[in-house]
Amino acid sequence: MPDRYADIRPYQDDEVAAVLERVSQSDTLHRALLKYRLPMLPHWLREWLLPVARYLLDRQLANVNTVHDFQMWMEGWVERLLAKTTTDVVVRGLDSMPPDQGHLWISNHRDIAMDPTLINYSLYQAGWPTSRIAIGDNLLSHPDIADVMRLNKSFIVRRNITNKREKLTALQQLSGYIRYSLAQRESVWIAQREGRAKNGVDLTDKAVLKMLALNGREHKETFAETLSALRPVPVCIQYEWDPCDLMKARELVARAKYGSYSKEEGEDTRSLLTGIVGQKGTIHVDFGQPLSDDDLASAETMAAAIDRQIRDMTEILPVHHAAVRLLQQRFSCYLQARAGDSSRQIQDTLWQRIEGEAQDVQKQVLTGYAMPILLQQNMADG
Repeated sequence: MPDRYADIRPYQDDEVAAVLERVSQSDTLHRALLKYRLPMLPHWLREWLLPVARYLLDRQLANVNTVHDFQMWMEGWVERLLAKTTTDVVVRGLDSMPPDQGHLWISNHRDIAMDPTLINYSLYQAGWPTSRIAIGDNLLSHPDIADVMRLNKSFIVRRNITNKREKLTALQQLSGYIRYSLAQRESVWIAQREGRAKNGVDLTDKAVLKMLALNGREHKETFAETLSALRPVPVCIQYEWDPCDLMKARELVARAKYGSYSKEEGEDTRSLLTGIVGQKGTIHVDFGQPLSDDDLASAETMAAAIDRQIRDMTEILPVHHAAVRLLQQRFSCYLQARAGDSSRQIQDTLWQRIEGEAQDVQKQVLTGYAMPILLQQNMADG
């Protein structure tokens, strides 16, 4: 029986050995690992150490024979990464749901790699099975990255399709794969929208929800019947500090000035790596309540319910207060916003991140950090 999802699904256990053989031959991957572990070494010395890196990685992966083995190996890397780049990871909400049932986790989208990583880290720490991960094909242009992601239970969302008929076929395949995964009691993570919320406003794209419902058309199901079978649960992910804050602000300013923004070659990969290795402070991962039948009546009601839960789970942090204060002091804007106390140290740290930037970029970064308060007080511009 042909595998109708072979070109988008994660790798399976019987494919792991061949994929690891490819990965073990990748100098690009070995260079990235050396740069991550030994960033202070000069480039020429890291090049000299490439054979050592290859040997050590081969040894570490020698007993990896299944996807679960690979994820257990990755777990050590994630633990070290979070210890190095965060002060704490606070996870809430999983104790109200059964772990033996697949769920569709629909989260806000702030970081390319860390959002799904934190979902699976939270699940693993709570004793849950990890979830399958939806990831755009724009991030998989390098075959080594594609191999590692698909070993780590990622499946592909095809975005770079212009032909309408081909795009519909790809969306139907994607919708079918998500439904198939949930039927196997495999949880799935998907972002509430295509692309990160660079301005700090988390809004669900109804097109994503309509894609999820496509599979139901084959069975003549209503929107509510299809989405109910997926057991959707909103998730809110918050980073105290966003390693990509300046990159996001520069893009938004360019779009506002010129009406468009053209990414440089490799920009998505740089954003991915910056988000991974940058300092994030405290991270909050809040799992919400399963959506009710009333919430699932239509794409509109479902989007509103997801947005409402994510907004309610968003915690106001000291850095948000500091951003409002700096907007008021430096730019004389949002003067009616009510900001609570924030230490001078946090304000100074926030300003030091942006003081060398153009004023419009400075203001955009501060507005992004202030957004939870501005939204709460109905003062956001858009």
